Amino acid sequence: MTKKQKLELTWVGKENRPRLEPRILLEDPEKSYHAKHRVGDDDIFDNRLIFGDNLLALKALEQEFAGKVKCIFIDPPYNTGSAFKHYDDGVEHSIWLGLMRDRLEIIRRLLSPDGSLWITIDDNEAHYLKVICDEVFGRFNFVANAIWQKKYTIANDAKWLSENHDHVLIYAANKEIWRPYRLERSSDMDARYRNPDKHPKGPWKATPLYAKRTGSEKEQSFSFMFKNGVVWTPPKGTSPRFPADALRQMDENDEIWFGSDGKATPSRKTFLRELKISGPPAATIWLHAEAGNNHEAREEVKAINPDDAFATPKPEKLLKRVLDIATIPGDLVLDSFAGSGTTGAVAHKMGRQWIMVELEEHCHTHIIPRLEKVIDGEDKGGVTEATGWQGGGGFRYFKLAPSLLEKDKWGREVISKAYNAERLAEALCKIEGFTYAPSDSVYWQHGTSTERDFIYVTTQTLSPEHLDALSEEVGEGRTLLVLCAAFRGNTSAWPNLTVKKIPNHIRERCEWRHDDYSLNVENLPKAPPAPKATGKAPPRSASQPGLFDLPGDDQ
Repeated sequence: MTKKQKLELTWVGKENRPRLEPRILLEDPEKSYHAKHRVGDDDIFDNRLIFGDNLLALKALEQEFAGKVKCIFIDPPYNTGSAFKHYDDGVEHSIWLGLMRDRLEIIRRLLSPDGSLWITIDDNEAHYLKVICDEVFGRFNFVANAIWQKKYTIANDAKWLSENHDHVLIYAANKEIWRPYRLERSSDMDARYRNPDKHPKGPWKATPLYAKRTGSEKEQSFSFMFKNGVVWTPPKGTSPRFPADALRQMDENDEIWFGSDGKATPSRKTFLRELKISGPPAATIWLHAEAGNNHEAREEVKAINPDDAFATPKPEKLLKRVLDIATIPGDLVLDSFAGSGTTGAVAHKMGRQWIMVELEEHCHTHIIPRLEKVIDGEDKGGVTEATGWQGGGGFRYFKLAPSLLEKDKWGREVISKAYNAERLAEALCKIEGFTYAPSDSVYWQHGTSTERDFIYVTTQTLSPEHLDALSEEVGEGRTLLVLCAAFRGNTSAWPNLTVKKIPNHIRERCEWRHDDYSLNVENLPKAPPAPKATGKAPPRSASQPGLFDLPGDDQ
């Protein structure tokens, strides 16, 4: 029987999936920060800055935040090739594609049903990334590819074309549910509404009485006489926007405009105060004047850290545009490639709750100082004035816990010494899918999966007498997963207990002691020697991804 094939993007190693360890997060109060006093009633303090590998961090967040994040913005490595000049191009793309696919799959699970993902990317990988996102999110959930003007000057020394834009790929978790918020009306928009005839309803703008669609035969023959004797019919190829009764009422209320001399084609007075939609929808072209540019972004981060400015920041205006469209105050925003911390800074100023993840040391040298200035009301740049930001709120700093299992001097896998009893219980709850909720009164209730299903973690060796007592306390109608160093007895004697040894029970669950899932070019193979010229075009390498390759097809 022929295997059913599907159209997909393939690459070397696509079938390889990391078996991620769901680690716990350890809070460091010394690096957490909050305002000295409340500034407003809506101050948000439970924001999170996480230091660590972003794939492991996304996995660590999944249990608590799956289905809860309203907007995820990421600015991933652009894979420009500058770090890969000594390596095979096909391997480079394959690693980048795998890196992104693994993160996108968790990101999708984190999004709320009405949530959305926004990715900034350049031409090098935008179109491959689009196909991966189609595969992960479903092609139907693609919303748009917005074009952001990142540069406003022309590079006269450009070898080919002067690159002035980046892409913003936008996906909805569920396009049937997700709707973008409209942008705020600008003063320029309102200035188009005037009141030359001193109408009591205030400023208005003349708009057509017809719709740009071919209507029915009856609509095409429509005709109406206004009280001043002017007869109006819709232009050819259009149809009337309003029935005769509505036009008559507008005419009686002096809501039809015939021009200052009374001889112009009649149009409707659309009053500013009666607009049902307060602002316009966002367009897919974002000019630098409204969404910022690279130069502006660099000036913003220089103001925070003039001695060591971040090399590739995003402007605050760009993030404000994204969050204006995707969120309202109080919504949760996530950025797992935090960079210079622009997403958290802008989300904070706009009253959104945020989570950021960053692995590099600029988490401490750039992001934390930037956020402290925002919280203290000392950051006067970026979108501070536009948002009316005056300071307040705070954030909590976390780092990823070390791997739960380490090897002892004999090469055996054992529980890491970094884990005390409390951390061990929390870690095993996460691995087993239980919510860590230790009871103050019942020693064996470390977590729950349902109202009647519990977990107990201990490093003791449990005797039959101890298990008898546990079983009796748990009672009928409730169940308990017991994870212990060792036990004696036949487990069938305790039907309401499931007893397992640690670490044996979890040893094959995931990849232990794997701390770095980032793109590490030092581990890439060297490029093979260039083939001798034969006068024939070389075949495409199997390592190079084919956009329309079908699994099983001959290459």
